[in-house]
Amino acid sequence: MRHFGHIPAAARAALFHREPAAFTADSAAPTLATALGATLYSPATRPRLAADVRKQAARGVVSMVLCLEDSIDDAEVEAGEANLVRQFAELAGLAEGAAGVEGAGDTDGAAEGAAGLPLLFIRVREPQQITDLVSRLGETVRLLSGFVLPKFTETSGRPFLEALDAAERACGRRLFAMPVLESPELLRLETRAETLAGIAALTDKYRERILALRLGVTDFCSPYGLRRSPDMTAYDVQIVAAVIGDVVNVLGRCDGTGFTITGPVWEYFRPGERMFKPQLRRSPFLEGRAEDLRTALIQHDLDGLLREIELDRANGLLGKTCIHPTHVVPVHALSVVTHEEFSDAQDILRPERGGGGVLRSAYTNKMNEVKPHRAWAERTLRRAEVFGVAREDVGFVELLTAGLAG
Repeated sequence: MRHFGHIPAAARAALFHREPAAFTADSAAPTLATALGATLYSPATRPRLAADVRKQAARGVVSMVLCLEDSIDDAEVEAGEANLVRQFAELAGLAEGAAGVEGAGDTDGAAEGAAGLPLLFIRVREPQQITDLVSRLGETVRLLSGFVLPKFTETSGRPFLEALDAAERACGRRLFAMPVLESPELLRLETRAETLAGIAALTDKYRERILALRLGVTDFCSPYGLRRSPDMTAYDVQIVAAVIGDVVNVLGRCDGTGFTITGPVWEYFRPGERMFKPQLRRSPFLEGRAEDLRTALIQHDLDGLLREIELDRANGLLGKTCIHPTHVVPVHALSVVTHEEFSDAQDILRPERGGGGVLRSAYTNKMNEVKPHRAWAERTLRRAEVFGVAREDVGFVELLTAGLAG
């Protein structure tokens, strides 16, 4: 699979200075953590789940979570588990059929990787579900990349990770964990520091199992009766912004102790009455059909999403939890490394710059200070590997348009 693999090869060549690299479910953990992108959630009870997964993969989704927790009613859990077992069997059959077709040769290269499957994770409620589901999935567990662990703390998370360890030994396959940081202990100021320290200690012990940490911002808002409007980002809700900052401070460091932390969910996908002036500038949208795209984004409240994605990255987060397919392409388009970012990162990491110093950027519009900007540059090149580098004259509007058209 690869990002933007669902669009024609000629279109990719026109968009990218360096195209996104291909990866598989067996790629190195740092590659997969960076490549998660827009992780699309779906209730595990959907009767056509296998078909839905295939459809979303063909539209550019590379990671999905099949949810047995908050997205379904308590009374539906048993049925959801049984449905997952059936749907994985169907996916395995479809994947084998697609592999046979692809083996015959793809003459036009128009939709590279579209016949494959995304990285699949199951969000469970209880630790015993992990070992039980792995057993019930049987041979089709090969399609599973891991589990999402809810309301994760040092105390609650340990049984989940022990169960994951046991399940991995039983099936002989690498399985990752993606803990969700959403517990009341993390939210409350008086217990936050201790909770973060405990999470850091536990995740460090199981470092090879942890693919990424996810933020449950909706749960953070709940105890205070808060909900951000489509005109506001998570960073406009001060209590949420404070938690995000502290999580990144403790768990997102670039010194070898940190993890990839993904951005919070964007809740809105229907048109609604706006309170504030649209946030998107008109200037990038003035050519051709771009103005129509801008209007559509505003009408669907996605300008707020675009702003939040930018703030996610500015605050050290990468990728995003998504609950609607329309959110996927904006997340991926804004994850592509710009030509300017790539140029700066390469300059900073040149071997001859190992001693430090300050240099003017190739774009002559900023200072690049080698030592302070090194971690940023390394992170940027990791993102460039999986999301690609845009051509100098290509911006997010062109990437959005191509992604939606694909």
